[in-house]
Amino acid sequence: MTPRLPFSLEGKRLFVAGHRGMVGRALLRRLAGEPCRILTAPREALDLRDKEAVGRWFRRERPEAVFLAAARVGGIFANASRPAEFLYDNLAIATNVIEASRQSGIEKLLFFGSSCIYPRLAPQPIAESALLSSPLEPTNEPYAIAKIAGLKLCAAYRRQYDCDFVAVMPTNLYGPNDNFDLSQSHVLAALLAKTEAAKREGRDVVEIWGSGRPRREFLHVDDLADAALFLMKNWSEESPINIGAGSDLSILELARLIAGIVGFKGRFAFDREKPDGTPQKLLDCRKLNALGWSPHIDLAAGIAHTYDWYCAHREAAR
Repeated sequence: MTPRLPFSLEGKRLFVAGHRGMVGRALLRRLAGEPCRILTAPREALDLRDKEAVGRWFRRERPEAVFLAAARVGGIFANASRPAEFLYDNLAIATNVIEASRQSGIEKLLFFGSSCIYPRLAPQPIAESALLSSPLEPTNEPYAIAKIAGLKLCAAYRRQYDCDFVAVMPTNLYGPNDNFDLSQSHVLAALLAKTEAAKREGRDVVEIWGSGRPRREFLHVDDLADAALFLMKNWSEESPINIGAGSDLSILELARLIAGIVGFKGRFAFDREKPDGTPQKLLDCRKLNALGWSPHIDLAAGIAHTYDWYCAHREAAR
């Protein structure tokens, strides 16, 4: 298809699917100053897994652009214990919203994938071309397969229907409104919640799953929202595009950084019976950087901001 750039949001009806999640809330914050009308649909009013309901909603509300940020998400434990939900729900959400967008003539759709789509042992940093080049990480394979299907669906709709649908691949995210439930949370939120609790309760040990050696990259969700808006306006290609921070650190280094911010003076214990997951996951973001975007929020400052938010919302967040 011929790219329609730059894409203007002025006067557009923009649907943020998944507006109550961490990414969706960040998008709403970022879009507050944009000259467009924001459309949202709470889960109790619209189940995105229901194809007929999604089609009716699109025909009634007539959105002109879509941020598809809705998803069932969780850490290693949640993925391992509920693989069918992670695969089915994310497949259903992606297929229903993308097809309804096509049928209703949406001008542009941006689909949020995930860096977990890439192979377990992909060369570092991971370029977009690494997709499907070798086996996935088993601990999050159902979620990854659903996200791969979503981005491939966007590509197929571009080819067959000339739809301006694009896919972005964010790295590991953190920030306000993250999930701090230890049965579902990702590593940064889990470590922050554990460390805060240990300090508050006077305990001197925080448990870390695995060896602490895997390396991860972390991007503040407000940086993701800024990048997504930038790409909505300035990106129109079939291939996905990575969104990352540009550097990584080990899980142990992350735990020490969080301890310093929280003021925890104790030690860490490693539960080596728990999985490490992918050994390293650092995205190659040269494609995005070449377009003129780079992150602005330093990791330590971002964690400190997230810690303040968590302390103010601890009971609800957990």
